[in-house]
Amino acid sequence: MLNLASEVEVLTRFGRALADPIRCRLLLALREAPAHPSDLAEQLGISRTRLSNHLACLRDCGLVVAVPVGRRTRYELADKRLGHALDDLRDAVVAVEADRTCADADEKDCC
Repeated sequence: MLNLASEVEVLTRFGRALADPIRCRLLLALREAPAHPSDLAEQLGISRTRLSNHLACLRDCGLVVAVPVGRRTRYELADKRLGHALDDLRDAVVAVEADRTCADADEKDCC
């Protein structure tokens, strides 16, 4: 039986996935099209072992799924709406960056 995560758990999982640049790049690549691990490793310029660890994290977060294709496995976003969410987040951040610079921030940990 599938348990639906609470709203906070969902956002926490999404935040965990986005906390690493490689996972962000993976999500953006999978937003474009499903792919096999060897292709993703080559595209991102990382080892298969490193890629495997990041894919496992994204699977655990519920953001990507592994789809068996013959003897190979293809990865894709778990839900096509995630692609739209990534686009919306990217656009929102770009809008904020256009309006505010780190020099304008009073905080030390500016984004």
